[in-house]
Amino acid sequence: MGVGRRRQSETEGAAETPEHLVSESRTDRLRIRAAWMYFVEQMTQNEIADVLGVGRVTIVRMLAEARSRNEVKISIESELSEIVRLERALEKTFGLQQALVAPLSAPNADPIPAIAAKTGSFLSDMMKSGMRVGVGWGRTLFASLPFISAKSLTDFKVISLLGGVGVVRRYNPAEFSWRFAQIFQGDGYLIPTPAVVDSVETKIALVERCGLQEVFEMANVLDAVLLSVGGIASATTFSRGGFLKEADRETLLARGAVGDLLFHFFDRNGDLVDHPINSLVMSVDVDRLRKAPIRILTSGGPEKIEALLGAMHLIAPTILITDEDSARRMLEAHGVDGVRTAS
Repeated sequence: MGVGRRRQSETEGAAETPEHLVSESRTDRLRIRAAWMYFVEQMTQNEIADVLGVGRVTIVRMLAEARSRNEVKISIESELSEIVRLERALEKTFGLQQALVAPLSAPNADPIPAIAAKTGSFLSDMMKSGMRVGVGWGRTLFASLPFISAKSLTDFKVISLLGGVGVVRRYNPAEFSWRFAQIFQGDGYLIPTPAVVDSVETKIALVERCGLQEVFEMANVLDAVLLSVGGIASATTFSRGGFLKEADRETLLARGAVGDLLFHFFDRNGDLVDHPINSLVMSVDVDRLRKAPIRILTSGGPEKIEALLGAMHLIAPTILITDEDSARRMLEAHGVDGVRTAS
């Protein structure tokens, strides 16, 4: 059995981002963030330039434009101001380099389309030639694909971080990784095994004797990882694929599991729970993922709040993409005051 690898020669057309999902341009977001940091947080222009990754001259221009647009008076007057406030609170509370919060059309709206649109827009700008990107799987990541702008990148490699190609399902790690690689005309590297195997001996044999070393070695030099988390309630989905029995899920719950990342089940503190499944997963281990300089976590929804809080410790993301309701719930769980509830 060799390492699965595909070279994509065709790209899928990127869908237009619906205006009701992403109402602001990247330039608008940067301008409002700069105005917030300068006028509300009283940061210097040099400090803002460092945070936003642009030059000081650009900051001066954006601040002048914000004033000319009457976005800055006594306070920042923009529909983006509450979103920016949530983003800055997340960054400070969880030590993130950047938080991106997607607005919801209604408090009870499904957050996945909004988060997916925000994720796709971010990835369109962030992916560059020469990158090695490790990717996970899940509904949110799959939903982001139509929102990623297709472009040709040279020497671009996508590494699937989890097995699972033997199970025919809509949401499959292999399916997402090669489609993501295809968008950028890159190379896709797969782990052609089940997501979970029957014993540690099988896992060792597959890695050492079946040509999987290349994928796992590539995981040591990743430029970025793109991940999502699952709540423990959604673990029933795995049961239908034969990955996890209901009895195992109940045991994981009893031991404090709040969710999983690449089938690694963890508790609220971000510690892996004591359960055999964590030793039987055919995926790159968490310690290797934490070595990647850019760690993107994209998830949201009421059933994933505990999982997101645990993942802040487990994977220590540098970038978090979530929805406004999940952002508020995460901040409230940490006792952050003044978080406005969705009406």
